[in-house]
Amino acid sequence: MLADYAVRVENSRGRRHPEPPHPYRNDFQRDRDRVVHARAFRRLEAKTQVFTRRYSDHFRNRLTHTIEVAQISRTIAAQLGLNTDLVEALALAHDLGHPPFGHTGEKALDLAMRQHGFSFDHNLHALRIVEDFELRYASFRGLNLTFEVREGIIKHSHDYDANSKDHPELAEYLLDRRPPLEAQLIDLTDEIAYNTADLDDGYEARLLTVEQIADSVDLFARHYGEAKSRYPNVAEKLVFNEALKSIFDGFVGDLITNTAQRVQAAGAHSLEDVRRHSERLAAFSAPVEAERRRLKDFLYENLYYSPALAAEKEDAERITGELFAHWMEEPDDLPRNYREKAAQEPLPRVICDYIAGMTDPFIYQQYEKYCGG
Repeated sequence: MLADYAVRVENSRGRRHPEPPHPYRNDFQRDRDRVVHARAFRRLEAKTQVFTRRYSDHFRNRLTHTIEVAQISRTIAAQLGLNTDLVEALALAHDLGHPPFGHTGEKALDLAMRQHGFSFDHNLHALRIVEDFELRYASFRGLNLTFEVREGIIKHSHDYDANSKDHPELAEYLLDRRPPLEAQLIDLTDEIAYNTADLDDGYEARLLTVEQIADSVDLFARHYGEAKSRYPNVAEKLVFNEALKSIFDGFVGDLITNTAQRVQAAGAHSLEDVRRHSERLAAFSAPVEAERRRLKDFLYENLYYSPALAAEKEDAERITGELFAHWMEEPDDLPRNYREKAAQEPLPRVICDYIAGMTDPFIYQQYEKYCGG
């Protein structure tokens, strides 16, 4: 049973290229399946989340993170009466546009592009992937996803100024309105997934200690203390797991409860009410949002920018920047299909597209080949 404010697949604005209905899958289910079978989705398995494979193969990568986001998103969507098929498709597609080396790679690629008057955004790149780069079907380029999935890819974490001329290519995506709740959820479930998972991986990597986390994050100290009281004689790692599970459940439960309350308070009884509301309705409560921010700040201060990961970040920045510069100077070294694209599109954009699609191992290979290691 869908809520009145949920997206209904029968009311979808459809695909860019009309297709006959499938006999036993609705359009959002087909979109989900197309994402899962996409080459860009498979490549996420070899793209960094926080720790590269050179550090250990026990930690999350971009693909396992995506699966976690999908699991959380479906659970919350079901409780709110939202369209779980649409939510799952959006969750599985939300990181398709990420380049190698995680957020460090994204920043390095954006910096390289800005030197030539362009920019890089992984959500806009994901749209290019599903609209153009994936070549699987005889009838059209891309995956021919429904409007609602394409809209959610670019709007799940960002509101655009409808009066701005920055993105004329996005004019069709209702930039003057909010995305549906199905899309609004994804940015928040992404936060839940990586804040808790990165705490876990940081502890497993021995870059974070229980004492260090508890001293800085009251949320963790409280839940760890409660878990220790319940399980006084078990290994520290198991107590840590119990604390993390409680934090995770708390974030999820609060997001469900607070979003439902905000929808009710806003008097949102339809999808159009959600779209036209003055702000996003999916949100944590103020106290939990403050705890989330503190946890995120802690991770930035103590994990993402820790000295232990500094060398890999420097490698990522250098490799991305030098490869970009090499192909700007020697475009004939690009693969043939990218050389052909460069005859139609600006060379920096073509190089950016090539690098952004790479896995971590492949960009290392290209660096060794063209920049001498």
